[in-house]
Amino acid sequence: MDHGTLYSIGDLARRTGLPVRTIRFYSDAGVLPPAHRSSANHRRYDLTAVARLDLIRTLRELGVDLASIHRVLADEITVSQAAAAHAEALDIQIRVLRLRRAVLRVVAKRNSSPEEMELMHRIVQLSEAERHRLIHDFIDSTFGAVDANPELVELLRSVVPDLPDDPTIEQVEGWIELAELVQDTDFRASVRRMAEYQAAERADGDQTGLHGELTNHVIDRIGTAIAEGIQPASAAVAPVVAELVARYAETFGTTDSGEYRAKLLTRLAIANDRRVERYWHLIATINGSPTMQPLAPIFTWFTDALQHHPEP
Repeated sequence: MDHGTLYSIGDLARRTGLPVRTIRFYSDAGVLPPAHRSSANHRRYDLTAVARLDLIRTLRELGVDLASIHRVLADEITVSQAAAAHAEALDIQIRVLRLRRAVLRVVAKRNSSPEEMELMHRIVQLSEAERHRLIHDFIDSTFGAVDANPELVELLRSVVPDLPDDPTIEQVEGWIELAELVQDTDFRASVRRMAEYQAAERADGDQTGLHGELTNHVIDRIGTAIAEGIQPASAAVAPVVAELVARYAETFGTTDSGEYRAKLLTRLAIANDRRVERYWHLIATINGSPTMQPLAPIFTWFTDALQHHPEP
């Protein structure tokens, strides 16, 4: 065939294997304009249109939209630019599909109601920025305008949930539970009490930070006592309590006394909310990080022991 040959839509269909209606659609959409019209006003196409149709077909099979194809053919953008834009759009679609798949797996596992399914879908669809904003709103509502421990506040703001693009069932469940937890008014009130207690302590001169070394010592000492079968109400616990209270008193610049033990009980009662531990566990699950050792049993044991031994 020479360069002067013109083809009908039927000829292009036979040459390319595309349906006539598809070629007519491309022509009507403006991405495959005819080179000529016959006396009967039938569209005719040249070899340039054949090459153009091959490009359109390839780009459409790759999922590129007609608007982008039109810009490529009009030399407004290059094929590589169109491909890059489409690849980016596909990345977003793939992420959304993975999240939907994860939600459906959770729904199937839980045998969820339509209302619960809708709620889960809405929560999981939050963007990364929206997820972080939800956590920061929780921190602002609990620690805002209160001179609480600045190291703790900084830690809370720095450790935020980053749900992966292809989350596990556990990560989706963790994010849904975390989103519900940080919006729970009772939990917020509990954490607010912790913040206000810290502020009062700081007003009295406490500048001791996060007390990581003290916490680790308490975990080790009480863990050993529990492993040895020492009960909080037994006489054998008195030396353990004395040692731990002395370590607390040293950390906070005071001495062991009945008054201090009562104050320490108040501190433990305010701090030992199991939901706080759950908060950190959920963050670790969502982020794929190691979860910390459960602390509630440790501090519950310590609280019980102090109640049975209120005096040094």
